Amino acid sequence: MNKLLLTVAMVAMLSTGAMAQSTVVTTTGTGHAAAVQIEPEYRTKIRTYVTEHKVRPVQTGEKIVVGQPVPREVELEAVPAEWGPSLTKYRYVYSGERVMLVDPSTRTVVQEVD
Repeated sequence: MNKLLLTVAMVAMLSTGAMAQSTVVTTTGTGHAAAVQIEPEYRTKIRTYVTEHKVRPVQTGEKIVVGQPVPREVELEAVPAEWGPSLTKYRYVYSGERVMLVDPSTRTVVQEVD
């Protein structure tokens, strides 16, 4: 019985470790970590969306980077459902040919979509 429990526990730990490897973890400048997973097909959809909808890049005096808050004067755009269900809780900013995912509660950039 103990061997069975040990085996089940080991399998669970190994499967958890495998799942964690497929998640991109970014650390914000405030020390908070946000896990953002973007599958390759959704990255393609994001780039296509920006091109097809002719999204205009925002102009700011400072560069928008991962881990830093987006300036208050920059309007955050809603993430379209076609970008994937795990991303709809975020907002985005298109700046300098880059799509930046933003946590709307803190206005912190959590991921750059390359």
